[in-house]
Amino acid sequence: MADMTNTWLDKIGMLIARKVTSESSGYKPFTPSDPDTLMRTLQPGDILLIEGNQHLSNAIKYLTQSTWSHAALYVGDILPMSSDGTPRPQLIEVVLGDGCIASPLSKYKSYNTRICRAVGLSVEDRNKVVQFCVDRLYTRYDMRNIIDLARYLLPTPPVPVAWRRRMIGLGSGEPTRAICSTLIAQAFQSIRYPIMPEVTLAPGRTAAHSDFARREILYARHYSLFTPRDFDVSPYFAVVKPTIADGFDYKAIEWGN
Repeated sequence: MADMTNTWLDKIGMLIARKVTSESSGYKPFTPSDPDTLMRTLQPGDILLIEGNQHLSNAIKYLTQSTWSHAALYVGDILPMSSDGTPRPQLIEVVLGDGCIASPLSKYKSYNTRICRAVGLSVEDRNKVVQFCVDRLYTRYDMRNIIDLARYLLPTPPVPVAWRRRMIGLGSGEPTRAICSTLIAQAFQSIRYPIMPEVTLAPGRTAAHSDFARREILYARHYSLFTPRDFDVSPYFAVVKPTIADGFDYKAIEWGN
């Protein structure tokens, strides 16, 4: 009887997952990504932020007050070519309803994107971050925590700014963790690389002390509280713009009359 109940809950969870991840109408990217330019610019370990157009994306963008609703890790050519001749999967991402999957870069060619790169990351640690995500490929997420999913079908109510981050991490079910940037945050925390740590002054110090003299103690936030926006605003990640990195010359632009 319990197995039958779980099966039905799984089915209902999948139906809700498909509903909240369905595309909303009216989305038009301002500057859609060029996969070839992205390919030349991206390095393994880079984070690709995506402006999604799903119903779920709209809720995340509101709660985080950000353009970015999804994040994927670029892993380069570490994954094998697809047997069906489709482009090599070079992104690892967590997708609601599917779990941790590998996707081709071309999947997001019609979306606004942003590249975030960890500053000063060693080659060894970069490889560890990539391998962390590769090792978790095909992890499935429990669809039975329906409350976590169903709340995204409701109109997003006005939420005080201070509570919005907690709304993203509300609940303990796996579906909630699947929509956050949990996997990528875990990967970087595994090598003790900071994203948006809480900063506490050392005993005896005050904010009045100079930055040079002040000693800060960094505390890692719980990985379930990270959102795509955090990689964008983090002081430890650089925003890499492909048009500039690819060699931008404003004099070469052909303007229309």
